Amino acid sequence: MKSYQPKSLLNDLQYYITPPHDCSYLENKSARMVFLDPIHRIDVVTLSELSRVGFRRSGDFVYRPECHLCRQCLSCRVPVAEFQMNSRQKKAWKRNQDLTMRILPTLQATQQHYELYERYINERHADGDMYPANYDQFEKFLVQSCSESFFIELWKDQKLISVSTCDVMDDGLSAVYTFFDPDEQRRSLGVFAILKQIEYVRSLNLDYLYLGYWVPHSVKMNYKSQYTPLELLLDGQWRRLNRPLSDHEIHQLGNSLMTTLPSEWNNLIIK
Repeated sequence: MKSYQPKSLLNDLQYYITPPHDCSYLENKSARMVFLDPIHRIDVVTLSELSRVGFRRSGDFVYRPECHLCRQCLSCRVPVAEFQMNSRQKKAWKRNQDLTMRILPTLQATQQHYELYERYINERHADGDMYPANYDQFEKFLVQSCSESFFIELWKDQKLISVSTCDVMDDGLSAVYTFFDPDEQRRSLGVFAILKQIEYVRSLNLDYLYLGYWVPHSVKMNYKSQYTPLELLLDGQWRRLNRPLSDHEIHQLGNSLMTTLPSEWNNLIIK
């Protein structure tokens, strides 16, 4: 797998690093983020370059984890030309052929989008840091963007049941966030939404669907490993998984991404 060297334009940008804070993915772990100065107005090319070296967009912020003693946040992307559905994904695809897809710029978001988002957060993620949902959060997270962003909507007749926020990149799309009707659990809408994004990238004759970060020791993130082949950014190189990993293999991979020190050092160094 080829390594990627960022273009010089990234070196001309200003970056900051946050103080340590609680990790959103792993219990009893701290995290730090490197983020791009929001004053920069970035375009599709710059966002694409940043994504290829592990950055991610959330609202107007573009960031990358930079954590002490942990490298588990792995940027991952699906090479869409080679992707093949597994049996579960084929079932989800077949089950949802009655849905219609529409594309809409995020700046055209309506109350209907927010109400679906609010239900999804409040009913599916009441234990998360985004609960309770509010409109300001929705607008800053999914509507405002420093680049070109749009919704992939899924409709059942006249009812909106799923929305995926995506960023345009020069080699594909970046999947920012998906929310859907909590009452439609039998449809596997989370799976189907990713499949529709892969299909849309193919229709654009682009190469990748970027799925954000995969964290091997975070069970809720392991669904991403089911979309194979899957490329992971490991130590500056994009490396490929050609098959899904077993739970044991995922745990081993996670262990390999944790830097450990001799136990007698812990009290001195790890706070």
